[in-house]
Amino acid sequence: MRKYILLLLAAPLFFSCKEEGKNAEVEDKVAEVKVDKVEVTRFDDVFYDAKPTDIPALKAEYPYMFDPRAEDSIYENKIKNPLLQELHGEVNKQFPPGSDKLKDDIAALYRHIKYFYPQAPQPKVVTLISEMDYQNRVIYTDSLLLLSLDLYLGKEHRYYVDFPVYLRAEFEPQLLMPDIVSAFAQQAIPPRKDNTLLSFMIIYGKELYMKDMFLPDTPDNDKIGYTAEQLQWAKKNEAEMWRFFVEDKLFFDSDPKLPNRFINPAPFSKFYLGFDNESPGRLGQWLGWQIVRAYMENNKDVTLQQLLATDAKVIFDNSKYKPAK
Repeated sequence: MRKYILLLLAAPLFFSCKEEGKNAEVEDKVAEVKVDKVEVTRFDDVFYDAKPTDIPALKAEYPYMFDPRAEDSIYENKIKNPLLQELHGEVNKQFPPGSDKLKDDIAALYRHIKYFYPQAPQPKVVTLISEMDYQNRVIYTDSLLLLSLDLYLGKEHRYYVDFPVYLRAEFEPQLLMPDIVSAFAQQAIPPRKDNTLLSFMIIYGKELYMKDMFLPDTPDNDKIGYTAEQLQWAKKNEAEMWRFFVEDKLFFDSDPKLPNRFINPAPFSKFYLGFDNESPGRLGQWLGWQIVRAYMENNKDVTLQQLLATDAKVIFDNSKYKPAK
């Protein structure tokens, strides 16, 4: 079902960015932004609280949640499946249907998006159970924001026992909002122009900087999906990492192995040194974030949209980035 949704909803978002100022000033202005009332449609409840005979009516009301090629019996069996019903119960424990927290969090995020992108549509929010489709936890389009709540039950949940530890770390409930920003960023950030490590680093740095703007109260470790200890490791070893990348001339290297070593999800980053097992994965993303932050700090007249459109090398050359020692 999820793959069908992804294909059905693939559509470009329309953006028009507004000038940004200092963070405190921006937050004052964001507080004044008006957005449409946010309603969260709990399709996970609608579906798993239904009876098998309700399937035709559900398909008529929520056509985007069903594959038209699939027989009704497939969905009837899902409703009757005791394991999926148990999963539904666990989702409701973590995200109580009567709670306003999810709605309030999304409303705050929408105000930030509307401030920076006044022309961006405000999509309808629909939650679902995707049966552990972890690669598509969040789908953000002009019309729909789809949230797979079964992927945010907490990394220690028994349902995740078959996932590698480094992937389970992404299934914490506090990572839902950063993941929504990531889904938005995938539409807003222009694609890479080349396959150098620097291009990968900066494109993720832009995404993480967007989280700085949209989620100012979220801790940095949650923005990138690190534990507090992993974030401290990155900060402590920042200068050594910088020296390593410079001395090995990796920034402008297009070796296809580099993204797996430093960018993609992994149990640790691969410097091929004795401390690798102690390091968090995706350190190339974290370092790219610091470069983008330095660039924006030293170019205060640059808007968020201008940043996203700026070439990776231009950002690198004009960031004046100096790692902490």
